Amino acid sequence: MARERLVDRHLNSYLPAIDIGQRTGGAMSSVTVVTSDAPELSAQLALLDTVDSATRRLLDTVGKLTDADVPGPSLCEGWTRGHVLAHLSRNADGLVNLLLWARTGIETPQYASQFLRDTDIEMGAPRPIAEQLDDLRAASDRWLALARAMPADRWPTPIRTRTGKELPAAQIPWLRLREIEIHHVDLTVGYQPADWPDEFVARLLSEVVAGLDRAATPNVPPGTKPMTSDPAEPKPPTFTVSTTDTGYTATVGPAPTTTVSGPAAEVVAWLTGRSDGTGLTGELPTLGAWL
Repeated sequence: MARERLVDRHLNSYLPAIDIGQRTGGAMSSVTVVTSDAPELSAQLALLDTVDSATRRLLDTVGKLTDADVPGPSLCEGWTRGHVLAHLSRNADGLVNLLLWARTGIETPQYASQFLRDTDIEMGAPRPIAEQLDDLRAASDRWLALARAMPADRWPTPIRTRTGKELPAAQIPWLRLREIEIHHVDLTVGYQPADWPDEFVARLLSEVVAGLDRAATPNVPPGTKPMTSDPAEPKPPTFTVSTTDTGYTATVGPAPTTTVSGPAAEVVAWLTGRSDGTGLTGELPTLGAWL
């Protein structure tokens, strides 16, 4: 694809010591990044190996699919498996843009526009599985190569995601891991939330609960009255989350009215819309967006 050749040419100036085609056991060979005395930064960068492992699991799954599987439905409403695969490839390229932003200091949006993002996904969705797999592997390799070559002092650089959220570049590996693990499940070809690594489940659960809590908790300055809300718009639910296997407990919103409990992976699958909550206990409220 012309887009891929353009990305490769753009990356060449930043990857002088890396052969993008070089792999070890199917994974990108490692380039060590020294993180000096920043433990939080070291923890973020340790995610690169985790992303690599998750990518290999995803590629192994995709490698077993056939052309007949591509137009089948995914867990993403309105998307086929082909849409999910095309999105995963273009997401890698979008996160390359954010890495370049951090590395160069030149603002490089994740996507040129929402329209072009959506168009790329639509155009890429119907491709045969061999082309989907090659694209996903190449895009993933490009992202990982640039991430491994990032100078340590550039990781704290603030960037903005496509939703406008400002984050340090050190969060980008987590953004990629989250996309890979969740959309791997969305393919509905055997990989389940129960297959998610425990560390991923714990971090995702905490993140999702925090997001839902922000949505359910009115941000009203002291001494002022909250604005009247639209009566036609349902209020965000308030509830307690409790995991039966890890001991995690947290509340969403003020004055929770119910407790939802179950294994951590099943709880976070329900919170992110990847299950209907079958197997969980408690009255399940209707959830809003978690991102």
